Amino acid sequence: MTERATEPATPPANQPADPSTAATTQAEGSTGQPGEPRPANASALLNEAMTKSGLLWIEVADDRTWPAWHVWDDGAALVVSGPGEQPLPWLPKEVRLILRSKDTGGRLLTVRAHVHVLEPGTPEWQRATELLRASRLNAVDDSLTRWAAECTVTALVPFDSPLESPGAYAAHDHREAPARTSATTTSWRPWHWGGRGEEKAERQRLRDEKKAARRAAKERARLRKKRQRRGSRRRGH
Repeated sequence: MTERATEPATPPANQPADPSTAATTQAEGSTGQPGEPRPANASALLNEAMTKSGLLWIEVADDRTWPAWHVWDDGAALVVSGPGEQPLPWLPKEVRLILRSKDTGGRLLTVRAHVHVLEPGTPEWQRATELLRASRLNAVDDSLTRWAAECTVTALVPFDSPLESPGAYAAHDHREAPARTSATTTSWRPWHWGGRGEEKAERQRLRDEKKAARRAAKERARLRKKRQRRGSRRRGH
């Protein structure tokens, strides 16, 4: 009698492994601890969101969420802020980045990011400013000089797994009150060709009243002439 092999049998190359076994292996291989590399699909989605849209939102603790134009380069979102550029507050060492879908404009990913302020003159600052100037609309020749003297160039480096992603969004709607601003139009209203709606309606009302008055005057004149003709015929008899 031939002795059977006691080694576990392996499935053929063309036969898929048991899904339950694969799920168990995947769960055992991932500890879920902070700092563990992101799954490939999350990393690809992060790169997709960063490169396809030039706008992200920076959520600062104890402050509002700030929109920021950025350039994505080698795992970091580069932003410039200051006089003549986009306004940003002082950023702490860690912030949250909210990335949108370019197709729908809706929330796509929320990730944590470290904040690194780049010092002028360093190779990192030089590379970041060159990329920012290349993507900056209406960039001028003295952009780098002005940024070095007056502005702040910051690298936002995402880390850890996304806090929100497709299929795992927070339950609340994230609605916020509009940011306070000194902008107002109560003291001066921009000029409109042909006037505003209420002004046009008032002018039309005045024109209609004048037309009605002219028609009434014509009707009174016609009736007066008719009475005069009748009076003349009676006196002739």
